[in-house]
Amino acid sequence: MFGIYLKRELSRRKKAALVIAMGLALGIALVITVNSVSAGMNQAQDKVLKSLYGLGTDMTVTKAQSAPKAGSSGGPSFKFGATSSSSSSQSSDRVNTQGGQVLASSLVTKVAAQKGVSSAVGSLTLNVTKVDGSFTQGKAKSTTTSGSSSGSQQGGPGGGGGTSSTGAPQVQGGGANFNVNSYSVAGIDVTNQTLGPLSTSKITSGKTFTASQTNAKVAVVSASYAKSKKYKVGSTFKISSTKFTVIGIATPNSSESTIDVYLPLKQAQTLGDSKNKVTTIYVKATDSQQISAVKSTIQKNISGTTVTTSADLASTVSGSLSTASSLATSVGKWLSIAVLIAAFLVAALLTSSAVSRRVREFGTLKALGWPSRKVTRQVVGESMVNGLIGGGLGIALGLAAAYTVTAISPKLTAQLGSTGGGGQGGPGGGQGGPGRQATQNTLEIALNAPVSLTTIALAVGLAVTGGLIAGAMGGWRASRMRPADALRSVS
Repeated sequence: MFGIYLKRELSRRKKAALVIAMGLALGIALVITVNSVSAGMNQAQDKVLKSLYGLGTDMTVTKAQSAPKAGSSGGPSFKFGATSSSSSSQSSDRVNTQGGQVLASSLVTKVAAQKGVSSAVGSLTLNVTKVDGSFTQGKAKSTTTSGSSSGSQQGGPGGGGGTSSTGAPQVQGGGANFNVNSYSVAGIDVTNQTLGPLSTSKITSGKTFTASQTNAKVAVVSASYAKSKKYKVGSTFKISSTKFTVIGIATPNSSESTIDVYLPLKQAQTLGDSKNKVTTIYVKATDSQQISAVKSTIQKNISGTTVTTSADLASTVSGSLSTASSLATSVGKWLSIAVLIAAFLVAALLTSSAVSRRVREFGTLKALGWPSRKVTRQVVGESMVNGLIGGGLGIALGLAAAYTVTAISPKLTAQLGSTGGGGQGGPGGGQGGPGRQATQNTLEIALNAPVSLTTIALAVGLAVTGGLIAGAMGGWRASRMRPADALRSVS
């Protein structure tokens, strides 16, 4: 009886049922659209953080950079011995740990032992500045360059560009013509490459390190740096007189690489005169939902360190991505709530109004012996069907809107400023050379609007909720009717 009566009443009142369903559908569609766009924003932001900072981990532990000493320019110094000849071609490498701040390698084990930490690995990031060229001598005198020179400068892509001028060779009665090439080097733990700088790249030529190459004189170079230097698998190069062989070319998963050369950690420590030292500890949490708690635990138990998570970096994102994300999470959320409230209210009022026009019908049914609960159940059932119809329409509209956004793929820009910590830039431990630190990182990214099963489940829940609210309103109105109301409605 319930099903037959429900079908008859819905077919008789198609227009009213469609109005109620469409009201709910618009609200639900807006919720799906806002949720999918917000999810797309989060994905875009994660992609920005990984590509610009080479995150590849849940959090990193670093040491804040101390203030430079008084009278220090903060730049590398190079010394070239003078000869009696009129000109001399010389070359010198200056290897510095990025930011100048290091942590003891033993802290890697200590961090890994903290509650909530799944694994941890250490990495040493170096900045290598190479100066070579001809030095014309007026008098036999040693020459010194501090920082980068005003001479011709060359640098590799991905941040290996030349540094700014801070001085010129100090030569009496002569001159100098030389090149400055600055690039970044990362020493990685070859026994665990799932974390750290190399984890955000894939090997597109050659091979990566093996667990036995902990102190081998081999290197993996970024694709952009290999292209600029015309390196290929098997090529060799020197850093401070140590020859390395290229065994692989790494291409970043997105954007440009922030590291030019990857070496086994022990080799990097030797080059940087930093035995048993690291600049960054990469940390993987056992539960991604407990990252904040793990961060607090590390900061509490290991003093003198700075723990940085993707949430910390997210606050530095600006540009159109940040603006759109803010609109989606704030304005979009409240707009969705307002539209849903309006849709639920309209559905309830229309249902109540429809019940009021059925006074004779319900009054007659009660006179025939229908109890109030049966009349209420009938009204709630009709409202639930209207709600489910509205939910189906809303899901279809929401999916169409999300597909449209994905198809159009509007371009958004993101800029990431420094997060402090001695100019280290972020969890990458300051990956990149001086040229990188002085330039604001910018990335253009296409926006997608993925729709998850959770969002669909939310839409179904909203449809049921809307039907229940409208049914409760209409059922309450129907339950107050009396058989006498049917007689009074007869004209």
